[in-house]
Amino acid sequence: MSEHHPALGIDYGEARIGIAATDPSGILAHPVESIHLAATEPLARIGALVRQKSIRTLVLGLPVRLDGTEGTAAAKVRLFGDRLHTAFPEIPLLYVDEFLTTATAQEKLRQAGKKAKNQRPVIDQAAAVEILNNWMETLEGPASWTLPPDL
Repeated sequence: MSEHHPALGIDYGEARIGIAATDPSGILAHPVESIHLAATEPLARIGALVRQKSIRTLVLGLPVRLDGTEGTAAAKVRLFGDRLHTAFPEIPLLYVDEFLTTATAQEKLRQAGKKAKNQRPVIDQAAAVEILNNWMETLEGPASWTLPPDL
């Protein structure tokens, strides 16, 4: 097991949160579930997944604009990240630029034969997989992720 793995990838949205996880060796990322915010308290569900999967790192997608700045969507993600960090202070929380993760996930689902109307239940999970894949690539080269501002 790597010092970073297993990791939980999180694609935050206002209606749903996509969750993915790596295997203990950090070789593959796989979809886990979508948390529907109207029906589930996200921190409680993430806590259950953290315990169940022995998560060692939380990786949260951050929507950064093309010019590298952060807008209102990123501010909402950072607020959620603050809640995650408070709930799980012992687990490193990393932010990864989620640029094109949803588009990449949609294309991969389309190539796998999923029509656009059938992607909705899994698109958030697929985007979380892409967030983890992007992060795992940074582990092999220079680190490009950032820690929360208070650390």
